[in-house]
Amino acid sequence: MSAWTLAYEGFDPAGEGLREALCTLGNGRFATRGATPDGRTRTPGTYVAGCYDRLASVVAGRTVTNEDIVNMPDWLPLTFATPGARWFTPDQAELLAYRHELDLRHGVLTRALRWRDHAGRDTAVRQRRLVSMADPYLAAMETTFTAENWSGQLRVRSLLDGRVSNHGVARYRALRGDHLTCQDSGTQDDIAWLTAVTRCSRITVALAGRIDAPQRLGSVQREACRITSEHVLELARGRPTKLTKTVALTTSRDHASHDARSAALRHVRRAPPFDELLARHEAAWERLWRCARLDVGDPELAPIIHLQVFHLLQTLSPHTADLDAGVPARGLHGEAYRGHVFWDELFVQPWLSLRFPEISLGLLRYRWRRLPEARDAARAAGYDGALFPWQSGSDGREETQVLHLNPQSGRWLPDHSHLQRHVGLAIAYNVWHHYLATGSMPPWCAELLLDIARCFASMAVRHGDRYEIRGVMGPDEYHDRYPGATVPGVDNNAYTNVMTSWLLMRAGETAHLAPDLVPDPAERDRWDEIGRRLRVDFHDGVISQFSGYADLEELDWHRYRGVRRLDRVLEADGDDVNRYKASKQADTLMLCYLLTGAELIGILERLGYPVEPDLIPRTVSYYLERTSHGSTLSAVVHAWVLARANRAQSWRFFTEALHSDIMDVQGGTTAEGIHLGAMGGTLDLLQRCYLGLELRRDGLRLDPMLPGGLGVLSMPIRFRGRQLFIDADHRQARVNGLPCRFYTGGEAIMTGTGDLGRRIIHHRARLGLTREEVAEHADMSAGYLKYLEENPDMPDTGALYRLADALRTTVEELLGGGKDRPPGHGPAMANPTLEVLEEEECRRLIAPGGIGRVAFNGSHGPTVMPVNYRMYEGSIVFRTAVGGVMDRDLRTGLEGVDIKIAFEVDLIDEINREGWSVVVQGPAHHVPPEEVAQVADAGVTPWAGGERHLYIRIACQQITGRRIHGL
Repeated sequence: MSAWTLAYEGFDPAGEGLREALCTLGNGRFATRGATPDGRTRTPGTYVAGCYDRLASVVAGRTVTNEDIVNMPDWLPLTFATPGARWFTPDQAELLAYRHELDLRHGVLTRALRWRDHAGRDTAVRQRRLVSMADPYLAAMETTFTAENWSGQLRVRSLLDGRVSNHGVARYRALRGDHLTCQDSGTQDDIAWLTAVTRCSRITVALAGRIDAPQRLGSVQREACRITSEHVLELARGRPTKLTKTVALTTSRDHASHDARSAALRHVRRAPPFDELLARHEAAWERLWRCARLDVGDPELAPIIHLQVFHLLQTLSPHTADLDAGVPARGLHGEAYRGHVFWDELFVQPWLSLRFPEISLGLLRYRWRRLPEARDAARAAGYDGALFPWQSGSDGREETQVLHLNPQSGRWLPDHSHLQRHVGLAIAYNVWHHYLATGSMPPWCAELLLDIARCFASMAVRHGDRYEIRGVMGPDEYHDRYPGATVPGVDNNAYTNVMTSWLLMRAGETAHLAPDLVPDPAERDRWDEIGRRLRVDFHDGVISQFSGYADLEELDWHRYRGVRRLDRVLEADGDDVNRYKASKQADTLMLCYLLTGAELIGILERLGYPVEPDLIPRTVSYYLERTSHGSTLSAVVHAWVLARANRAQSWRFFTEALHSDIMDVQGGTTAEGIHLGAMGGTLDLLQRCYLGLELRRDGLRLDPMLPGGLGVLSMPIRFRGRQLFIDADHRQARVNGLPCRFYTGGEAIMTGTGDLGRRIIHHRARLGLTREEVAEHADMSAGYLKYLEENPDMPDTGALYRLADALRTTVEELLGGGKDRPPGHGPAMANPTLEVLEEEECRRLIAPGGIGRVAFNGSHGPTVMPVNYRMYEGSIVFRTAVGGVMDRDLRTGLEGVDIKIAFEVDLIDEINREGWSVVVQGPAHHVPPEEVAQVADAGVTPWAGGERHLYIRIACQQITGRRIHGL
């Protein structure tokens, strides 16, 4: 494995499932496993985010209903045959060479093979496959054939195959998986199509496929559930011949679609040739990597970290932000856990919120849309607020199975994991973390957090002078009841109770951020009381996992050494894991994962429990000795909690977590789908734990503790609208090149005309200086200078002046020379191109603040005025004079009636002959006096100076932008 390539040499039928999962290609809307397009040893799978279906099955004499993410029709099948030979399959062919390569930087899977047929004819085949990150409906596969020692005809057969089912997980095969029905197929203008409908959810799915080849389409065989086309290629010895299969996958859930079939046909008809499709796809990935870059000094770890980021972005991309989809625990890479949404977002969203906040917000919106269902669930359970399900799918109902199969014993057993109420705590934690990362708390996010708080407050029942939360399961998952009990659940799980106290404190703070949702004083007083009186048990100088934990038996760990799933082994032996002090994964120690030591101690003391100095380290050691690590998340959490106390052991857990999928440490589970939570957790471990990055209301704190094997860690993040570059070693952290322990937000400046990175390189070459020499003179890290040279970003004013001094030039020259053309002048090049910008990119461009123009219909006609602006909680804020033109003209005099205005920001780079413009439209509001103090913190200054104390806020209802190349 190289820095950006995952390679598999040879054909290994036993390892195909693992390779297929790790070679999955996706774009956040849909993904296709890396199955071969031919052969018998394959587990094809294409999954569309949010597309679920329910089926009833008879299990152990009971009828159970399960909802699954649906395996969509297979678009991959394509095989070939030399004259007189049977169709090629790698299982039966004489292979001279066979290799798969996954290009992580560009999202392309390549298969290269050479095979010899029965007549001694050698043929080379090279296939490149992509699932377009630029167009979320398209996928394509280019196949290049080269006859090495012969000439003649090659037959090629392509299928769109609707004869698929959910059969990718062996232990689910006793359950029904035939989700697709009503299949139909046909052709239109040489484009093949296939449609199907899910049985229960009635989602229409359509595939349309186009073949681009030197020769025209041959025969077409149409069946209801598949459509087959055959082509004949004339191969000349040594001369490559290409055939491309381009497909569009649509559903009746898509936006702006009349029907799935016609939409698929339109998408595939307008799709460009493969090379252009590939170029657009690679450009989209380049934009993603610009934000998602995470570099470490260890060359052996770097490619695995790239792999983690790659699969995270294939599951959750900017396309996902516009969908109604959550975080599937196994990605879009397989059928394990039926594609359900658990609590894995807790490990994924903190990383996303600091790079792609719009994706994180979209995932929170998935939960918010299911708030009515969660409120119904709370009422049904006798609680207030919103009770979210442990497993969620299409509509927010509880999808947790009532029975699960123990593959060790072959028995179907009752499943009580729906009692893991703590999933609501994970959702609330992500709401708060998103607020800390972005500075924004939309009212609907506040509503989500407050309703979860209401639910947990209502779970708490008074017992003596304490409040208890009874009948739950903690994250451990082994303990679902007390030994011998007939009623499931345990009482006072420490993780649940401590995090409930944390939540009730955050709910009080959230109420100040959402004045329209403020709870009544009595409710807030009750939250405060419960948050100070929740019960937490202790034994042997450690925090007890739950009430009664101290009475459990000790397990003979020597006998079960190396067994990760103790629950299955013990049940198969006629025993019960509930009897023992044994955990599948971190439970109590999750408190040390989500909270700093100071936070945890502060909550325990607030609850009235004295805290001994060694409580946390004793608790960590105690549970570490009693954990079987039966989940990939276990290594992530233990690496985190040991980071400061035992760096060597933390590093061992970190490397295990990092390799959990590529090495399939859980013994065959990765073939059923990657472990997305573990992947996201390892990335967050690097950024928040080892980097010591703590988000606080007053800024960002850095306290690095990098393990020696990691080397230098560097990455860009987006913190409250500012793009920051952070790099660190084991001694110190640097923000934008400068040593920094606490960042509150530097001065934002707008770029002048010019490309800073290219000019830095030009002046560095002019002086004959290395990057390290310039960085030393500019008092910044070489890593940050490299980042500035390679990325469209802008340092703060101080760094810019030091950089100009080190390069023996001026700030004006670095920003483009300061020579603006007269308005309207300047010839365009012969073939300028215009690029439409996505809203995410528009927001990124205007986030630093600076100078813009306000346009509105004033009392004397259309008016355009320049303003200094800042972004504040997602809105544009500027200052003007009380009683001035904008004060008078932007008032309607009617309550609730706003004036919609336009706001424009642009940048022109004369040297590189390109530029961009962003236009924002929305209602303008006068900021009320009671909010002025908060808005003033944004630091906006008036355009003309002077006494201008009126703040105007523009709500960004519509954001559009263009970038022009070749001015």
